Amino acid sequence: MMRRIALLLGFLGVACAARFGPISDDGVAGPNDSSLAELFDKWVAMHGKSYMDSNALGSKEEYTKRLGIFTRNWHYVAKLAEMKANETWVLSFDGPFMDLHTHEFEKMLGYVRAEDSTNALTAPTSFKYADAEIAGAVDWREKGAVTEVKDQGQCGSCWAFSTTGSVEGVNFLHTGKLVSLSEQDLVSCDPKDKGCNGGIMEDAYNFIKSVGGIATEEEYPYVSKMGDNTGGCDTAKENAAVKVTVTGYEDVPVGIEAALQKALSNQPVSVAVAANLWQFYGGGIFNGLHGFCGKMLNHGVLAVGMDTQAAQPFYVVKNSWGPRWGEQGYIRLMLNKDPTNGGQCGIANHASYPLQQ
Repeated sequence: MMRRIALLLGFLGVACAARFGPISDDGVAGPNDSSLAELFDKWVAMHGKSYMDSNALGSKEEYTKRLGIFTRNWHYVAKLAEMKANETWVLSFDGPFMDLHTHEFEKMLGYVRAEDSTNALTAPTSFKYADAEIAGAVDWREKGAVTEVKDQGQCGSCWAFSTTGSVEGVNFLHTGKLVSLSEQDLVSCDPKDKGCNGGIMEDAYNFIKSVGGIATEEEYPYVSKMGDNTGGCDTAKENAAVKVTVTGYEDVPVGIEAALQKALSNQPVSVAVAANLWQFYGGGIFNGLHGFCGKMLNHGVLAVGMDTQAAQPFYVVKNSWGPRWGEQGYIRLMLNKDPTNGGQCGIANHASYPLQQ
């Protein structure tokens, strides 16, 4: 097994060097492959892309650059498929990130812990679900506790979307009403987190509590898709009449999948994951590449369900990359992959949920 992982890592190093080699400032990259150019044009139309005035390049230059990246990515995905590196999931040749260089994709992985964070990993909270039973299967979407899949765009605000998702869930459980909440309120107004440059869910919970609640999506719409904080906090919107608050939060005991499953049996749970390998996920139960995913946490998402009794048990995770990614915006992660050491992609290494009374 170790030899297999070593070979895989060696391949990834070579493949990434070839796939993500230097792209010159003039945008010229990749082979002139007419069949792939045709596929690229279809992909552009499918995703409604436009390269006009993007990245300070003219539309022709930007198109050429994106075609080059698309071509490299396409060959990379084809090679992984040939190796059968995706054992239980589907590689996507037409997902929304086929035109992104790795450093551009990584900008969307915005789980970043500040040095002065109040993150309870260093000061464990109580865990009210310690004696709870683990459900055989649960899907909070079916129970009405989950809003539609949202899209963070090029902003590293995943932490804000994970936070609103878990607060929307607990608020539904207490009020019976599903209210979509404002990520922009957190991105622009939360002083502890860093907006489009990342943050963590616990600090966001504390912010919501400290200011008496978070505005609704309707009151304070999301406008940071292009990767900026859009001029700071709009206090008129942040102080909206309709707000949803929390009374605190609890962390799930670190690294223990059974503890995560107990919490998830009772409410949607914010989780941090290692998502570097998610760029080309197209469906199925994600098991990394030959089982390798990594545990360097860099992305905040929302666990909304699980099936512990399926032939291959899995978690259902809501992402914030729009409904064209993955399984209509969701990913299924292998459950009990590493039950006492963080789980698949480290899903149990930093999980938390808000409280509401």
